[in-house]
Amino acid sequence: MDILIVEDNPELAGLLLDFLSAEGYEAETAGSGEEALELFSSHSPKLVVLDIMLPGIDGFAVCSKIRSIGDTPIIIVSAKGEKEDVLSGLNLGADDYIEKPYDIDILLAKIDGIFKRRYSSKVIKDGNLTVDCAQHEVYLDGKALVLTSKEYELLLLLLENKGRVVSKEELFNKIWGFDSESEAQTLTVHIKRLRQKLEKDPKNPERLLTVWGVGYKFV
Repeated sequence: MDILIVEDNPELAGLLLDFLSAEGYEAETAGSGEEALELFSSHSPKLVVLDIMLPGIDGFAVCSKIRSIGDTPIIIVSAKGEKEDVLSGLNLGADDYIEKPYDIDILLAKIDGIFKRRYSSKVIKDGNLTVDCAQHEVYLDGKALVLTSKEYELLLLLLENKGRVVSKEELFNKIWGFDSESEAQTLTVHIKRLRQKLEKDPKNPERLLTVWGVGYKFV
């Protein structure tokens, strides 16, 4: 299975299923948190589109459970658009958070971007850091790092542009796809988490540098 759609509104779930199928994705739907976890366990989807307000186990709990056992990309789509909700989702490990009602073309673009960036075959090496794009694995000093999909994509983009300042706008256009009110906090959260996993001293980074007022640079 390519994509698991977790949505308790049958009409909306069916509509998204039709769009994804038309794009060539193999997708299935789950109407509750419990069903979502069962399908995730049995079908190992490559990406999860996750609603928050679900009967039984809510989407935040589903997100936390999925993230505790792997790095499968998770895009939260929810009518709960307050800052606290967005931060809760991102801090639980979601890769993106889209507020309902959303533009289907924007969601499809985000999904396409994740699949294109995640599943390629090249290997990138930089000193003691190795990125295996085919396996979506990152190693530091020979030890595997556990990164979320967006952390991985952010690292890969900065590595591919080593030595060049990548603006915040470029990062969002290439990774998140479109602007949103949560942009600044989303990028800040992901950079902070990436530094915690990559840097010896996250508060004094030596590889992932901030260029104030512009963006970030990998050196």
